[in-house]
Amino acid sequence: MSRKPNFTRREFIKTGLVGVGGFALSQLPINKRIPSLQIPDAKYLGRNTVYLPNTLPIRTKPSVDSNIVRTLGEDECVIWLREVVGAAPTGKINRRWVETPEGYIYASSLQPVQNLPNQPVNTLPLQTDKGPGMWAEVTVPYVNLQIYNPPTRAPWLSEAPTSLWRLYYSQVVWVDEITNDSEGNILYRINERYGSYGDIFLADAKAFRPITQDEISPIHSDVIDKHIEININHQSLSCYEGNREVYYCQVSTGVKLDENGLPSDKWATSPGEFWIWRKVISLHMSGGGTGAGWDTMAVPWTSLFIGEGVAIHSTHWHNDFGTPRSHGCVNVSPQDAKWIFRWTTPTVDFTVGDITDNTFTSTKIKVIEQLY
Repeated sequence: MSRKPNFTRREFIKTGLVGVGGFALSQLPINKRIPSLQIPDAKYLGRNTVYLPNTLPIRTKPSVDSNIVRTLGEDECVIWLREVVGAAPTGKINRRWVETPEGYIYASSLQPVQNLPNQPVNTLPLQTDKGPGMWAEVTVPYVNLQIYNPPTRAPWLSEAPTSLWRLYYSQVVWVDEITNDSEGNILYRINERYGSYGDIFLADAKAFRPITQDEISPIHSDVIDKHIEININHQSLSCYEGNREVYYCQVSTGVKLDENGLPSDKWATSPGEFWIWRKVISLHMSGGGTGAGWDTMAVPWTSLFIGEGVAIHSTHWHNDFGTPRSHGCVNVSPQDAKWIFRWTTPTVDFTVGDITDNTFTSTKIKVIEQLY
């Protein structure tokens, strides 16, 4: 069994754009440049999501018992030839491995990416009460960030080295200004609209594709009887119209751990019936306590349904769908999260990018533990 990464985004015309190798950092101001890993020239790529002191090895066979060819660097990208079934490491569920020209990499730690630089826009298309802007998606493996309004505020910025102040493929941001650096390179100013600690950034404009209103238009908006079933035992999500399943994907729900991180019989994603009460195109998500908390900017296609923080949302920091591994949210791939976001209600106004509905009339979410 093998397959290519499931990319659904359109191909981009690259005439007149920079080459793919080393693209992500090459256009930042001189005083902020950091040596970049070489990005292979290939259509399908995989990005290492494992950071030091841990490592991600390339092996001679799709098994942890095989020899190690070498280990990947942080955020290093490799050519993704195909996905194959191999041996699951001890304690793991997924048996998916990625074949590369050098050997095999365990797929759970390799984000499927592409390197598709864009022609920057001249004007921002949307008008809000706070000025012009646009929603934009990262279409390169990673792009470095430069802080625009120091000092930094978000916890992740103080915890990560400046070399890893980055946005990654598939993340969605709000751009509110177009500017230039000292060499005339075009930069976008990124100013998170929801959940931000107040940090504002500059980044290479070529890394971002403007999102259009049409591509997030509602799916099957004429259907009233919609609901979602999330089976935490099978780590699956199904969208139903009446009794007909219209969409299926694998997910990563919350694990069985207590508040101290110890094994528990209680799922972090609670079984029960809920309703989507808020949807946000892009949300800065943070929570938890010292040592066990999380802080991630620009989490796209977020649909909240339990309490104030449990949501179905896009995930770029792992590729381990089918395995419980979150704090309680339902992690899904970017393409699955976007489809679910468009299909469910309430419907988000494109310019605002955020809606709250506490009437319990939006799409119902059923979290079940069914075994069959």
